[in-house]
Amino acid sequence: MTRRPLVAALTGVAALTLAVTACAPQDDGGSDASASKSPASCTKDKLPLKTPGKLTVATDKPAFEPWFKNDDPSNGQGFESAVAYAVAGKLGFTKEQVAWTTQSFESSYAPGPKNFDFDINQISATPAREKAVTFSDGYYDVQQGVVALKNGEFANAASIAELKKARIAVQVGTTALQAVQNQIKPDSQPKIFNTQIDAVNALKNKQVDLLLVDLPTAFYVTAAQIDGSKIVGQLPQTEGGSTEHFGLLMEKGSTLVGCLNQAVGQLRSSGELAKIQQQWLTSSAGAPVLK
Repeated sequence: MTRRPLVAALTGVAALTLAVTACAPQDDGGSDASASKSPASCTKDKLPLKTPGKLTVATDKPAFEPWFKNDDPSNGQGFESAVAYAVAGKLGFTKEQVAWTTQSFESSYAPGPKNFDFDINQISATPAREKAVTFSDGYYDVQQGVVALKNGEFANAASIAELKKARIAVQVGTTALQAVQNQIKPDSQPKIFNTQIDAVNALKNKQVDLLLVDLPTAFYVTAAQIDGSKIVGQLPQTEGGSTEHFGLLMEKGSTLVGCLNQAVGQLRSSGELAKIQQQWLTSSAGAPVLK
């Protein structure tokens, strides 16, 4: 996924182009070879910061829900704002010691020096981008979202089993198609479209009952593409498959990556990352995990 499509869609025509490629499968990625580098110590006063004593974090503006809330990254609300402050806490920073700066999505992974310590903006870690920037380990593994019309037959489905009789639209060559085949296993073959826009139109025109796309795209579809649509839920994360994931972005070769990986790893192993995801991308976002 190039980025959360909602942001680009609401800021320009480029959204449709982004939405087309949003759910294309990605390699698991991971941080580049510089991930092995880190400061001698991850204590706050030893970190290679842009401004001593301050952790400078970048994201785009507007900053949309459910990743941020009220277009204010500094309030700690929304998934990525909460993750940023949780990472900062692991590095020893208080909320007052985190400084936010604006960085457009497209320029964030351009080559060259950065004026931030890390950027958090639904940026998928891909091999192509890793040639120009450094990514941390993933803080969010992208899951698949199920979209329906609010008055549709399957709008209130609460389990995967309830989706088996649905006519499902999906884009060719995507992880969503794999999820339909491997997890939902519908009674009839999914309707496969060349582009995400064609799949969206199939649901809009009631040619299908459901649309399956990655969850960030599902937020965009329901907010900006199909009036009267809703997210039915999200499919559980599968084990062992290649997974698109979002990483914290730094300038190429940043030695901060080792400490960020340590912080993300601690948040993941303690279950705190899962709790943040549950709060902002499941419960309040209206996207329950379908069992």
